[in-house]
Amino acid sequence: MVKSTTHEGQLVSLKRIEGQVRGIQKMIEEKRYCVDILTQLHSIVGAVSRVEDEILKKHLEGCVVRSMKSGSEIEKREKIEEIVSLVRKFRK
Repeated sequence: MVKSTTHEGQLVSLKRIEGQVRGIQKMIEEKRYCVDILTQLHSIVGAVSRVEDEILKKHLEGCVVRSMKSGSEIEKREKIEEIVSLVRKFRK
């Protein structure tokens, strides 16, 4: 049986981010100072990046490692290409 990688821990962070987004909406409705809004937006970008990093780390430690141990050369090549493709996409 193959154990799948879960991302339950990231749900807490995503819910926090969701709250931050609602807070920014309120700031805009209240016509708050632009710099304050931008500061909060920057905070959200950092939080999303941390979630992204954690999910990528779990993917590498779980899914990719399982593929490398599987013995299937096709599966190994597919996972390597998947990671290369992700890196290309994220660098744009």
